[in-house]
Amino acid sequence: MIKLVVTDLDGTFLNNRGLFDTKLFTDVHEQMQKKGIIFAACTGKQCERVEKLFGEHGKGIWILGDSAARIKKDGKVVKEFSIERDLALRALEEIQRFADNMTIIVCASDAAYVHSSIHEDMYEVVKGSYEQVIKIGSFSEIDSPLIKITVYDPKERSSALREYVELTLDGQIYIVDSEARWLDITALHTHKGETVKKLQEMLGVTAEETMSFGDGENDVELMAIAKYSFAVSNACENTKKAASFITKSNQENGVLLTIQKMMDLF
Repeated sequence: MIKLVVTDLDGTFLNNRGLFDTKLFTDVHEQMQKKGIIFAACTGKQCERVEKLFGEHGKGIWILGDSAARIKKDGKVVKEFSIERDLALRALEEIQRFADNMTIIVCASDAAYVHSSIHEDMYEVVKGSYEQVIKIGSFSEIDSPLIKITVYDPKERSSALREYVELTLDGQIYIVDSEARWLDITALHTHKGETVKKLQEMLGVTAEETMSFGDGENDVELMAIAKYSFAVSNACENTKKAASFITKSNQENGVLLTIQKMMDLF
């Protein structure tokens, strides 16, 4: 019996244009609700950006956003997992020491922050994943709890940056380079797998009752928390190896069609 479906968004649930089949989702979600199955989006995107993305179709879904550092449902924040402030500021110093031409996004409880000197084209890239974005002269001026640090690097140095930050901060944070251009930093032990476990505990759902979908390096943990774990066919090799099954790509509605077929089996 499946009680919870958790899916990554970019490259998994969303197509290459960052969209999803709203009609198919509405049909599948209605079937899920009738069977008492919960739908959760687990993503690096800001929760508020996900709310806008789903719009009227998002009622009743759980959002594990900001790289699973925040949990929201129907517009209400359920849980947040912040980074200790001094540690976050030190991480920012190390990132800037590594290279001063990367785009840094600091996610706080109230908004995502970027430096006021950001180029307009990079600002538009940020807006693709964050709904509430504020330009600021210095990240030290942010008053709200710091939830996540994201780095976008068109030069694709995220792997080298991860190794550098891991060395200098000596295991005090969780850091993952989900793609060659993207790197995320959250509090230690705060990642998709752990946050889904917390959601499972809240809902009284086991891994045996969970289905998960993913494509990127930061989705490997999602494969471990569900008996029915699926990597889309366009997924990276590590996620495919960690998954129990391979399904159709994000361009072929792999997630929704798989949910639909799996529901017919139970």
